[in-house]
Amino acid sequence: MKYRELGNTGLKVSEIGMGCEGFGENRCENAHLLFDMAEKNGINYFDLYTSNPEIRASVGKALAGRREKFLIQSHICSIWQNGQYKRSRNIEEVRAGFEEMMSLLQVDFIDVGMIHYVDSLSDWEEIARGPILPYVLELKRCGKIRHIGLSSHNPQVALEAVRSGHIEVLMFSVNPCYDLQPAGEDVEDLWKEESYRTPLVNMNPERQELYEECQRRGVGITVMKAFGGGDLLDEKLSPAGKALTVCQCLHYALTRPAVTSILVGAHSVEQLQKSLAYETASEEEKDYALAFSSFPNISWHGHCMYCSHCAPCPKAIDVASVTKFLNLAKVQREVPETVREHYEVLPHHAGECIQCGACETRCPFGVEIRKNMAEAMAIFGK
Repeated sequence: MKYRELGNTGLKVSEIGMGCEGFGENRCENAHLLFDMAEKNGINYFDLYTSNPEIRASVGKALAGRREKFLIQSHICSIWQNGQYKRSRNIEEVRAGFEEMMSLLQVDFIDVGMIHYVDSLSDWEEIARGPILPYVLELKRCGKIRHIGLSSHNPQVALEAVRSGHIEVLMFSVNPCYDLQPAGEDVEDLWKEESYRTPLVNMNPERQELYEECQRRGVGITVMKAFGGGDLLDEKLSPAGKALTVCQCLHYALTRPAVTSILVGAHSVEQLQKSLAYETASEEEKDYALAFSSFPNISWHGHCMYCSHCAPCPKAIDVASVTKFLNLAKVQREVPETVREHYEVLPHHAGECIQCGACETRCPFGVEIRKNMAEAMAIFGK
């Protein structure tokens, strides 16, 4: 298992993590089976968005005796009321729900406390200006949560929250179909068939800006819906008109700026094993570029996917890394020092480009790589 730094939190998390979708199946017996599999394979990070008390209690039992082996991302404002889930902004309900969660999990602290499901700007304003954010900040001050997170499907909202300076971890939906969709407050639009009837071309700029802003600020992204609820794995259901593999979906998400861990929603040990196979997969099995370039319903023409199909460069320039740092720097009036430092330590720089164009002949997406190298040299000075 490979581990990544979760933004600036200081936490090292497994790049494959667990969602909680399967924990409640088989009368919650799945929870223990999945945690056993996770521990055996080095998964140390999981998300618990559900407020179902039976599932929370089953996770608490599964963690017994091995709490120190797992980092918990669990949700504040997700409560259980009248036998069903509810997203609440009522401070008394939120307090009671959090205390119940801690009791059922049998833990003293949560590693990342997620402000749950914020998809509208008005909702974020209510959280930021009302009692919810001060309560979450107090939870951090008293050590009940170590870091503050937020979950969202809307890049506009996520950007506002990240720029507030309070959010250290963002849980966001990342996959090659959703990334082309414009921002919206109705999450169901991301998978509605009519959202894909008009051909989509290239990444939505607000989503690109969100990922790069998180990278600049040191906000770690944990990913939900990497498989689009399973639709991307089925040609008949995929909005792209073509099926992808588990490894391709995981690799796409893990190559986005700031992404740290994919929270796979396994419903069984067998499904979790399929995601874990990513860790030993070949580069050919992970490669998504050729599949993307042949999508019948979606085009990524002209957009660098950081796939490295342009390699090898005769001057050994890591074109994908140079382009990623270029994109991080272009939207700023001044180049962030952290971006400049990461660029500086590359063994070869854009200024070494001889403009031969060999890379462009290999790019599946028609990216103007020579132009990017010239821009990078102008910005970074080498």
